[in-house]
Amino acid sequence: MDTFIIDGGHKLSGSITVEGNKNAALPLLACTLLSDQPVSLGNVPRIRDVRTMMALLQELGADVVTVPAASAPEGEGRVVVTARTLSGTAPQKDLCRQMRASFALAGPLLARAGSCTLPVPGGDRIGRRPVDTHISALQMLGAVIEVHPDRYVMSAPKGLVGADIFLEEMSVMATENVVMAASLARGTTTIRNAASEPHVQDVCRLLVAMGSTIDGIGTNTLVVQGSSSLHGASFDVGPDYLEVGSFIALAAMTRSPLLIKKARPDDHRITALAFARLGVHWEVRGDDLFVPADQELEIKHGLHGAIARIHSAPWPGFPADLISIAVVLATRCKGSVLIHEWMYESRLYWVDKLIGMGARITVCDPHRCIIEGPSHLYAQHMSSPDIRAGMALLLASLVADGKSVIQNAQQIDRGYANIEGRLRALGANIERV
Repeated sequence: MDTFIIDGGHKLSGSITVEGNKNAALPLLACTLLSDQPVSLGNVPRIRDVRTMMALLQELGADVVTVPAASAPEGEGRVVVTARTLSGTAPQKDLCRQMRASFALAGPLLARAGSCTLPVPGGDRIGRRPVDTHISALQMLGAVIEVHPDRYVMSAPKGLVGADIFLEEMSVMATENVVMAASLARGTTTIRNAASEPHVQDVCRLLVAMGSTIDGIGTNTLVVQGSSSLHGASFDVGPDYLEVGSFIALAAMTRSPLLIKKARPDDHRITALAFARLGVHWEVRGDDLFVPADQELEIKHGLHGAIARIHSAPWPGFPADLISIAVVLATRCKGSVLIHEWMYESRLYWVDKLIGMGARITVCDPHRCIIEGPSHLYAQHMSSPDIRAGMALLLASLVADGKSVIQNAQQIDRGYANIEGRLRALGANIERV
């Protein structure tokens, strides 16, 4: 088990380059199974979950090559996958249980091989994360699915056929699974109430580059014209907007000037509105964001004194994966704010660790908490419960008095590549043991 040791209270400065979007890279890698030709993906983030997905593809028979990039700028890793034949359709349970994204293999394997067996997916323990929407949508395309306590056995005995599908929820991965499966289905598939996050758009754009026809990209209705086959393509993973949100909070909390490179500013309009309620601002410089040191960090209430509130919502609403970052950022801001995470009932369970550091937080119920700031934070020994909460605790440790210890650091590695090295380059005092 890896551990971070952080000596807090140091000013930071410089620039940091955003890695590719984890939540795009994983389904994009799954997409490569839809063709027997090489698919080249650039800007692939160098994180643990990507390595796990690459191992799964290799186990299924794909040739996976990481292109040497010793002289390439940070974050420009390239992976080429060629799945000429598939040697299996039942990936290893232990690998699948390491991350939820393993279930993104369902659509490609059903479409390409006609069958698959997938274990119940793993991933962060942030609450119940059912796959009911995936199952019902794939069944509407013609899949026959047996549900067992520990696995799902899927087949398409008559092949997949296009359908008019209304998703029960705006599930990101269910949308991705259906789009991938529909790309090789017979006929036209219409997906209504589809998710539209940047990573869903990336999946659709890769499929288009591979020869698929998809209308409505970026909206909540997608129309996919099925093809008999897809060809190879080259595609770059978009920047990780969750990294950008984390680095904005890092700069604001430490009152440090920070240039965030390759941030794609249009992805951060809702974050700008939410963080503005906490007194945080930044400048757009082309494709980069600059966060100045002179942050107000004072919570802005609504009209007639309404209590300030930040709540998660499907895209283009505030991302659920940034809720933990918003919580820790609010501890440094003057005033009180209500944080409402309605999607996952265990997302806020980690805040007891933040309270132990001196934060004034009232947990109202599993979905809501009230933060009163600013709080003076003190170092603690902790363990990272999941990717985003782990990053939030790391941010808290960087401003806390004393030396903090964060165990289970490999959880943070699942979403943030070489985070200790990148933070040290900014002036942070952090080491891994």
